[in-house]
Amino acid sequence: MLKLGVNIDHVATLRQARYRTAPPGRPVEPDPVAAALACERAGCHGITAHLREDRRHIIDNDILRLRDSIKTRLNFEMANTPAIVEFALKVRPGIVCLVPENREEVTTEGGLNVVAQESALRELRKRMNDAGIEVSLFIDPDPAQVEASARVGAQFIELHTGRYADLYHQKAARNEEIQRLVQAATRAHESGLQVNAGHGLTVENLQLIHLVPHLVELNIGHSLISRAVFVGIETAVREMLAAMQGYPG
Repeated sequence: MLKLGVNIDHVATLRQARYRTAPPGRPVEPDPVAAALACERAGCHGITAHLREDRRHIIDNDILRLRDSIKTRLNFEMANTPAIVEFALKVRPGIVCLVPENREEVTTEGGLNVVAQESALRELRKRMNDAGIEVSLFIDPDPAQVEASARVGAQFIELHTGRYADLYHQKAARNEEIQRLVQAATRAHESGLQVNAGHGLTVENLQLIHLVPHLVELNIGHSLISRAVFVGIETAVREMLAAMQGYPG
């Protein structure tokens, strides 16, 4: 069964737009933890949250509360920076997903360059694994990045589907990108890596993702939170889960 991890960053983005400078203890909304619990009630299989260096949306206390509140697995997205690494080791989520981070970007754009950081990522992977935390690397569907991820010793990769989503209405280019995802997933599976995918996925563009083999989990945020504005987050999650049905594996 293909699993759904819900990224709740944009719930925190909405909160921070109004309450970023609110004094401690003041009631604020919306609460990302309440959103995560609603997603679990709707049947999701995990919660994803990205603690950025500038704390633009998710903040430290969100992660601590998520760890203590959710019943599914916490997927902690993070950059390889000393303070965030130490925080992750303190929190001990079920899994960390290492991503590139650019202070100017609105959301993560592009995959991690594992080839250029192989030694540092191998060392970090070992520290996380020694603490009982699995490691995923968010990468573009590129053979060299897949092979480097295997050498690092990661348990998972997460294939960046953003380019596919951007090209969805351009049939030839979209189909070419799907083939890149198929080939990367196949190579990863052959290398002993488990495969997740995410970025830009919607109910509309999800069906062609069913062509990509060996997927374990999709991590989806923006389209779910956007849909939730109109129908509520539990309905949005159930709609996505319905669209994921029938994945052949």
